[in-house]
Amino acid sequence: MKKYIKGYSIRDNGVNNMKLNIKAFALACGATFGAYMFLLGIAAGFGWGNKVVEVLASMYVGFVPGVAGGLIGGIWGFIDGAIGGAIFAWLYNLILKKLEKK
Repeated sequence: MKKYIKGYSIRDNGVNNMKLNIKAFALACGATFGAYMFLLGIAAGFGWGNKVVEVLASMYVGFVPGVAGGLIGGIWGFIDGAIGGAIFAWLYNLILKKLEKK
């Protein structure tokens, strides 16, 4: 028997079976990583974190120190973070589903 408390489904054996909303998690990860890349690009324009930007620029075309590079890096970061977040949430839900069957 399942009990529902404020939107959470809790099984009788005490295991919490909360699934992740894949779209919401992907957007949150994309926004977070995009903001990080944008701020890193701007900071590198002032001379902070240039080595990190150099390494990331080898993977993200157009990511250079400065505002324009930060915008490009932010777009790349949003796309990469969203894809990574979607894959993570999908795998989490898949593993949770397998564990619930036991």
